[in-house]
Amino acid sequence: MNLLTIAYKSIRQRALASSLTALSVALGVMLMVTVLVIYGLVDDMFRRSGTGYDLVVGPKGAKLQLVLNTIYRVSQPIENLPYRFYRELKEDPRVGIAIPVALGDRTELNAFPIVGTIPQYFTVEYMPGKKFGIKGDLMRDPFHAIIGSTVARQNGWDEGSKFKMVHAGTDDHVHDEEFTVVGVLGRTGTPDDKTVFVHIDGFYLIDGHDKPLGEAVRREAEFFGEEVDEQALQKMIDEEDSHDHHSDDGHHHHGIHEAQKEVTAILVRTKKPIMTPMFQAEMNEGIQAQAVNPIREISWLMENIVGNVRRIFVVLTALIIVVSGVGIFVSIYNSMADRRREIAIMRALGARRATVFSIILSESVLLCFTGGLLGVLMGHGLVFIAAPIVEARSGLLIDPYGFEPLELVLIPALIILASLVGFVPGMTAYRTDVAKTLGD
Repeated sequence: MNLLTIAYKSIRQRALASSLTALSVALGVMLMVTVLVIYGLVDDMFRRSGTGYDLVVGPKGAKLQLVLNTIYRVSQPIENLPYRFYRELKEDPRVGIAIPVALGDRTELNAFPIVGTIPQYFTVEYMPGKKFGIKGDLMRDPFHAIIGSTVARQNGWDEGSKFKMVHAGTDDHVHDEEFTVVGVLGRTGTPDDKTVFVHIDGFYLIDGHDKPLGEAVRREAEFFGEEVDEQALQKMIDEEDSHDHHSDDGHHHHGIHEAQKEVTAILVRTKKPIMTPMFQAEMNEGIQAQAVNPIREISWLMENIVGNVRRIFVVLTALIIVVSGVGIFVSIYNSMADRRREIAIMRALGARRATVFSIILSESVLLCFTGGLLGVLMGHGLVFIAAPIVEARSGLLIDPYGFEPLELVLIPALIILASLVGFVPGMTAYRTDVAKTLGD
């Protein structure tokens, strides 16, 4: 009969106490596995969402806020940039792709964010080697829209569905203009799944999305450091007033001067990676706008804020596992008083001190190993159950079969912990006085 068999039978004699101590280890390991896997998947999702473009160009301000608003559609826009700035940036010989985005409004149903952009947005890889899958067509009319997979599922929309926008702000004003869904995106596991994209030309045609011409021209001139010809401006204002009209399709169309168009940010991919740092430095040295590397900002966020939260959870769960180890120590140590005679008989029958010591140590290792293995299975089971719930509530695609390399350290660490925990009870068994114990 080998040592593990003897240890197992000894554990069975104290089935209730042993089960509870193993369960406490399992719960601690389950929590740690869940924290590690969920964090790893969320970290991967955040980093994956920002890999489609080299830079995000936007107004001067908080870099992280610019990335969160533009890429992840959370937080508020810093400010807007003149459309002319986008047009000139697009002509820069170092820029390969420049995609304008205009944000702010949301859908009337379920309040999904709305992004005004151009059809080219969907022809660019949203991450290396990954292209958008679209059921339907691209936006070819100012009042066409493409919706993310989560939007389609939760709102029950498909090709041909119509919707209206809710104006950004606190007034909850619903615009009169209607957009028609012409395409539905396949799942990407990015914020695009929870976004409604409309043609940027239609975005500008919505009543209230353009500033008064006079204010817009003066604002653009200030941005570029130019002077305004007030007489020419007044003539333009008079001409605009005379051209406002309503079209037969029910949309309110009015002449839009370029100065009245603004973009929230510009997604940029340079022609060559080597050009990116120089272009970014040049942009940031100016006073008009800033260029931000989305991966760098998200890495900072995940490491310094979210990462610290993860470390706290990992430390807490590690303490739970240590406390469980102490529970195993107490369970085995308290049983030693009842097992002194049993140990003495084993010694009298020829068992060596080292053998007795190894049996006690094996019990501790067996309890920790069993609890740890059960905890790993429970942790992944919890992730598997939580994955569809998290996806439904947040839109994050959680891989139910996700795995973190750090999990490979857990079982060896538990065996080391078990060895430390079992050492004192093992030494107690090792030092058992056979003659005195049998005489008592």
